[in-house]
Amino acid sequence: MKKDPMNSSERRAVGTLGGIFGLRMLGLFLVLPVLALHSERLPDHTPLLVGLAVGAYGLTQALLQIPYGLLSDRFGRKPLITVGLLVFAFGSAVAALADGIWGVIIGRALQGAGAIAAVVLALTADLTREEQRTKAMALIGISIGLVFIIALIAGPILDHWIGVTGIFWITCALALAAIALLWLAVPTPIQTARHGAVHTAPSQIRDVLSDPQLLRLDAGIFVLHLILTATFVVVPLILVHQGGLDVGQHWKVYVPVMLLSVAAVIPLIYLSTRKYLLQKIFAGAIVLLLMSQGVMLMGYHSLPGVVLALWVFFWGFNALEAMMPSLISRVAPAASKGTAIGVYNTFQFLGVFSGGVIGGWIYGEWGVASVFLFCLLMAGIWLLLATTGPALKLFDSRLLRVGHTAPEQAKALADRLLAVPGVMEAVVIAEEGVAYLKIDKQALDEEKLGEFSAS
Repeated sequence: MKKDPMNSSERRAVGTLGGIFGLRMLGLFLVLPVLALHSERLPDHTPLLVGLAVGAYGLTQALLQIPYGLLSDRFGRKPLITVGLLVFAFGSAVAALADGIWGVIIGRALQGAGAIAAVVLALTADLTREEQRTKAMALIGISIGLVFIIALIAGPILDHWIGVTGIFWITCALALAAIALLWLAVPTPIQTARHGAVHTAPSQIRDVLSDPQLLRLDAGIFVLHLILTATFVVVPLILVHQGGLDVGQHWKVYVPVMLLSVAAVIPLIYLSTRKYLLQKIFAGAIVLLLMSQGVMLMGYHSLPGVVLALWVFFWGFNALEAMMPSLISRVAPAASKGTAIGVYNTFQFLGVFSGGVIGGWIYGEWGVASVFLFCLLMAGIWLLLATTGPALKLFDSRLLRVGHTAPEQAKALADRLLAVPGVMEAVVIAEEGVAYLKIDKQALDEEKLGEFSAS
């Protein structure tokens, strides 16, 4: 089935919303490679509080992203995004003005409280057609990945020029610039609507949390971001104290590491598009994560050892970051994909928070090596979960417009759709006039399914 390309309005919406999301994430990520060093110079700091400063935004982000999405249904997408960006800007200013560790922690928590991710995705759904939605979400996801790489390289350079305080002021300015971009360049939707593909439904959360396959993926993203944050509680310190590099020189490590990891991950992503290889590559990426912690544990005393470990880490990390949203989408029930993604994102940010707090505490109690030992243990547990459970049931999603259907006829229509070869799951939403399907592309009878289409 041939799909039309995005029209000019959709391209404009996706481009500007991706830019807004990217500006916010850039503000969060810029301080990641330098915040631990900055926090160590503040009064009243302890290793635990340093870790809390690094990961504090994850807790408020996890707690508030779903409420933001629900409130945007009532008050509108743009007003809620504006509120979130203002809260983020205020948090950045608080952190910039802080003269102690607790001020930075409060500022970082406020940054996370500007939890606009779900609202941005909902607005993207409002402004794109169903057949373009997956592409739109993928483009926004790619923008976040690029921003992370840019931030990891630019953070140490900016710290050398203007310090972490200056970086926080830049992130404040970026948030205000994003508000201007939102109102000047993003089209206003005629109406807002709940989109099952991107929207979290509270009534479905219990079902999503009781699905063993989804829980394994949720646990995985929790561990992945726990390891990322715990690692960056101590890696900047290692580069200074063990590697002998001033903060302004850390880019000399991050640039080759990120470029080589991206080059190494491209073949993995390409091969993962083949269904029969996907789960093997997924497990292999977790093995890379585990290996990186082992290399770091043995080689953190030398700069070459740290560089090698970081390369292996980001090889696995980038592969997993690219594959896991697709896995969630393909495993989630047809009518609960948005809820599954919302829960998944919540676990992700809880991992950020836990990694900062636990990493800082372990570092303070037992030293650097114990942080990597802990991360190695967590990666090992994840590998065990990923390889010992039942194979993931991976199907593609399809939204089909079936036209107006009486509520009492929805179940009968769903049963008829299930009779189409290749349709594995069907849920008809009568009031929306759509059916959410899980399909096996290789077995799907497109012609027979097309008989149900009202478009």
